[in-house]
Amino acid sequence: MALRDSAAQSVSGMIQAIPVVTRADPTATRSALTEAYLTQPVAMGHAAWKELRGIATLNLEGLTLERGELTTGGYGEGYVDRRHPHAYVHELLIGAETSRSRFGASVFAGRGFAPFGSDDPMVRPFEKFPVNHHLAQVLERVVVVGAVRAGPVIGEVATFNGDEPLTPGSSPNFDRFGDSWASRLTLVPLDGAELSASVANVTSPEVRAGRGLDQRKASVVARFNHQTDDSWRYAFVEWAHTDERALGTTRTRLASLLGEGAYCRSGMIAAGRFERTDRPEEEPLADPFRAPRPADDLSNLGISRWTTVTVSVSSPVLRAGVLSGRPFVEVARIQASTGTPPGIFDPGLRYGASGMWMFTTGVRLRAGMMHERMGRYGAAVPGMHAGTGGHGPESEMMPGMSMNPSSAESRCAM
Repeated sequence: MALRDSAAQSVSGMIQAIPVVTRADPTATRSALTEAYLTQPVAMGHAAWKELRGIATLNLEGLTLERGELTTGGYGEGYVDRRHPHAYVHELLIGAETSRSRFGASVFAGRGFAPFGSDDPMVRPFEKFPVNHHLAQVLERVVVVGAVRAGPVIGEVATFNGDEPLTPGSSPNFDRFGDSWASRLTLVPLDGAELSASVANVTSPEVRAGRGLDQRKASVVARFNHQTDDSWRYAFVEWAHTDERALGTTRTRLASLLGEGAYCRSGMIAAGRFERTDRPEEEPLADPFRAPRPADDLSNLGISRWTTVTVSVSSPVLRAGVLSGRPFVEVARIQASTGTPPGIFDPGLRYGASGMWMFTTGVRLRAGMMHERMGRYGAAVPGMHAGTGGHGPESEMMPGMSMNPSSAESRCAM
């Protein structure tokens, strides 16, 4: 869904939802669970007028996933072995961007992603989020982010509030704006390939009032993406590291290594992912899928390590007018073990087994074009500007529209 009055004005939008059924065996209840729900109900919009830009992403998971999405190994914002619902206002930013030949600059402000780590897993080729979601992205903050581009080099820097959302409808703690920062440097050596490194200092993310554990974060990402009208090749490798600190002393070290790839031909997509990620363990509440927030030292059970191998197969897209649907199946084999320090966490006692399975089937329903590279803004989007091997301002692509696997014009759209 897109409108374009002139080269200087454009509006585009997309809506999507994914009805899924997931079976996890075993779970934190020490038994198998099968659940069905509507995940990732999202509406996106991008607009441009001359140098001005607007970006909005509305996420309705607070209405459909209040209990969280069954995701063995996943954690964050008080959820354990479930992915928490994201904030209703996932992104809402305004900005300005200018581009001259191989050079460009932009500044954006609002609620969105800090320039750290990798893209939102929502725009990658798996329905289930990886365990490392809270190690590899910093999102839903009130942020001011600036970016400059000189040929194949892109630099970003931002300041934001450290506190993460308490609930989907909670507002940020504006009094804490500016207590955290992030920076990312990206090299685009050739069309479709990029290498980035980023660092972040996030103040007290899990204690809204502050004075909780701070996070010092680092990430290195390599990405390759090549698409034609009838094929797609994608590869991605990520290393992420987070130190949790108090009074200048490191209390916990968390690391993640993830690799994923996908291949599409004539509409069929096959994808695989390997991940090994450390997870902080806490004493659960009466609900075994929830942990206390704010966390306290008395609930700390040590570190666990999660090794997950996931394979996914998606059929060709089915279309009905502007609506498209792509059925898929994902299978994950999950192994939990004690990490360093081991603490008192024991996967055998918690789950009844150290090896677990997760089976997911569903349909990606979408109308409109998915916007590219959620988590990057303006001049920070590789390949979208003249002189970077991508599409320059003269292109018929809308600002932020995708030339990646989400493009609605390709048979290999996710």
